[in-house]
Amino acid sequence: MGTIYLFRKTQRSLLGKIAQEFRLVTADRRSWKILLFGAVNVICTGFLLTWCSSTNSMALTAYTYLTIFDLFSLITCLISYWVMMKKTGPTYSFGFERFEVLAVFASTVLAQLGALFILKESAERFLEQPEIHTGRLLVGTFVALFFNLFTMMSIRNKPFAYVSEAASTSWLQEHVADLSRSLCGIIPGLSSIFLPRMNPFVLIDIAGAIALCITYMLIEINNYFAVDTASAVAIAVMTFGTMYPMSVYSGKVLLQTTPPHVIGQLDKILREVSTLDGVLEVRNEHFWTLGFGTMAGSVHVRIRRDANEQMVLAHVTNRLNALVSNLTVQIFKDDWARPVLGSGTLAPNMLHVPEHHIIQMPSLKLTSEDLSPMTSTPSKPSSPPPEFAFNTPGKNMNPVILANTQTRPFGVGLNYGTMPYTATFNQGLGIPGVGTTQGVRPGITYVANRYGTYTPGQFTQFRQ
Repeated sequence: MGTIYLFRKTQRSLLGKIAQEFRLVTADRRSWKILLFGAVNVICTGFLLTWCSSTNSMALTAYTYLTIFDLFSLITCLISYWVMMKKTGPTYSFGFERFEVLAVFASTVLAQLGALFILKESAERFLEQPEIHTGRLLVGTFVALFFNLFTMMSIRNKPFAYVSEAASTSWLQEHVADLSRSLCGIIPGLSSIFLPRMNPFVLIDIAGAIALCITYMLIEINNYFAVDTASAVAIAVMTFGTMYPMSVYSGKVLLQTTPPHVIGQLDKILREVSTLDGVLEVRNEHFWTLGFGTMAGSVHVRIRRDANEQMVLAHVTNRLNALVSNLTVQIFKDDWARPVLGSGTLAPNMLHVPEHHIIQMPSLKLTSEDLSPMTSTPSKPSSPPPEFAFNTPGKNMNPVILANTQTRPFGVGLNYGTMPYTATFNQGLGIPGVGTTQGVRPGITYVANRYGTYTPGQFTQFRQ
């Protein structure tokens, strides 16, 4: 008998985990239709690749890559159903919506890599063009076109439908839109089909089929085999131009960027939040796209000490919920830093006041030659300078020592003692050099004035 582990988790392999999630997806009957179309797509792609080898057509190979892209789109749709069934947990607190974004990004990037491979093979064929057999060229074109359109119309692919509408238009869509406006000006009934812009996947399927039909006719009439390589280049360029805006949009979602069309609305809402009653500051705001059509964000709000936290939280959440579905708001009150007096635990040297304050001033001897007779400065350095003198001797006096014998504050953990009430006047109000013979009236015999130390008889020469 060994040790019994009651709560031990079973370790599943990677294939076991995939099989478990696959059983979760197949429990929904909507996924059966996707699996059926996926099986048919694999069979159709196998036949098309065989016909590409027998006809030696590079244009048909480029068109078959669109069928492979349809298989990736079906897998993305299956992942979208799986995301709706999964619930959030401690590991994935924001859910699993980014998996479908990653699936769209991978599908579009693989389609662009296929287009680059076609361009590379076509460049080699321009040097030595082989013979093209048109026996199954037209048949393969219509089989691929029918299957691509039927798959796209039968299954609603939510991720790709959102990306095709939210991403910027490709150059093919812009040119077709210009032609559609001219055509709808003649036949207004076609505006519901061609305007405002066509589905990019339907557009590239039809454009590729038209290029293959032109290739078939030119080869049958004039044996012009180089047109097959030119059609392959055209299909590859259209594929790359169609998939590039979608990969850019999904890549920005993966990089957690803020969509440009909501930046102005978010700034307006944050300005409104900052004007709410009790709100002092809105900071550390971060908003990003979590998935297709889903935004997440966090913001810190500093409020007054007397403000109601729940009221402010309700107002902020109510204003931001219109744009940000997954929102985190951190409310904290304003905290003032106050020194604690009377506790006896003060920081060292906090109230370490010296006994005397020394004001250091530069010493410079003035002579009568330095004083300008054009100003109001007196010619004699011993005479007191006027109020608005340019070369005042105030900055040239010696350091003044001021006594620091005033009463210290009580209750701060320092033991200074007290001064008797009767001794207050006997000390001359803390003025150095004043004796006790003056009584209540303080003496001014040696008090420091504004320009130095006063001595009797210094200013007697100015008396009238």
